Amino acid sequence: MIIAGEVSGDYIGAALIQDLKKLDGSINVFGLGGDRMSTAGMKILYHIKKMAFLGFAEVMKHLPFIRQVQSELLKIIKQENIGYAVLIDYPGFNLNFAGKLKKAGVKVIYYISPQIWAWGGGRIKKIKKRVDKMLVVFPFEENLYKQNNVNVELVSHPLIERINDYKFLSRQELFEKFSLPAKDILLLMPGSREHEVDKIFPEMIKAAERICMDFDLQAIVACSSNIDEDIFYNAAPSENFKVVKGFTYDLMRYSKIGIIKSGTSTLEAGIFGLPMIIVYKTSLLTYLIGKSLVKVDTIGMVNIIYGNRIVPELIQNDANEKSIYQECKKILTDMNLYNEVKSKFEELKEKLGPAGTSGNAAEIIYSLINEA
Repeated sequence: MIIAGEVSGDYIGAALIQDLKKLDGSINVFGLGGDRMSTAGMKILYHIKKMAFLGFAEVMKHLPFIRQVQSELLKIIKQENIGYAVLIDYPGFNLNFAGKLKKAGVKVIYYISPQIWAWGGGRIKKIKKRVDKMLVVFPFEENLYKQNNVNVELVSHPLIERINDYKFLSRQELFEKFSLPAKDILLLMPGSREHEVDKIFPEMIKAAERICMDFDLQAIVACSSNIDEDIFYNAAPSENFKVVKGFTYDLMRYSKIGIIKSGTSTLEAGIFGLPMIIVYKTSLLTYLIGKSLVKVDTIGMVNIIYGNRIVPELIQNDANEKSIYQECKKILTDMNLYNEVKSKFEELKEKLGPAGTSGNAAEIIYSLINEA
């Protein structure tokens, strides 16, 4: 069984399934994922579209459904005699479910670690009790787990592999395909969940309209595959932007600057060397609880991995039209700063290591399965 509850996890899970099946075509995979994991050969029990909630307040509202999903997954485990589960990131669901899996006698492999460095020692204790093997993508994660006597192994980051394998359109092909004018792109990425878009997009688009006017740019929204693009048009007071679905990497490659919701997308944009403003906004309850628990002073993955703040972060009330505009203006009017950010992103890529993650992970997982 493989559990991936988000779009980023669907990509990672699909690559893993493909490599597992190269090792052994008879492996049957069940679980929670998206269209890519289904295409790769997994029997989807619940689709990620049904799991698109985030934060303490949102999770509390969905607790009955979460329990139903976990109960159904455990039934399938018993029916199909499933002995191994791979949990991909998605800690709010997966760390809890790992405890239930252990009680059911299932071996638990966790691929892509929860951000334990941000949440203090509590999660490491849970992981030590509930997880048989951690597969991590950053050297500092490996060191942290080893210090706490957790069975851990380092693989390189899957984004490098995914981007290397991606078939890009040329700039001309992209612009012609979506009838884009001959202007540089301001890329907007407000998230892959509807409630994220509701919180983040209204202020983002108001700032974007001003930036586009002042710097002769065009605003393009990269729409996640699991949400309807109409949500953006319904949330905005005007339509001075275009929504593009399914070509996010092409947009990252050819954009001038990005306004991007905190998450995996910031790391992807960093790999492309795209200067950006990181924004994040959630419900007040979720924000207050999170602020009391999180132990780091930065949330953007590019900033965390690099070791200091390469690009600005605007969180909660600071994620407003005025602040977003001002931070974008700083980068766009100072070419030394703009080029410095791009240079630091080149260093960031080196920290992520070489390609080959899913193949490495598949071999480790396959060897664990065959130890029995």
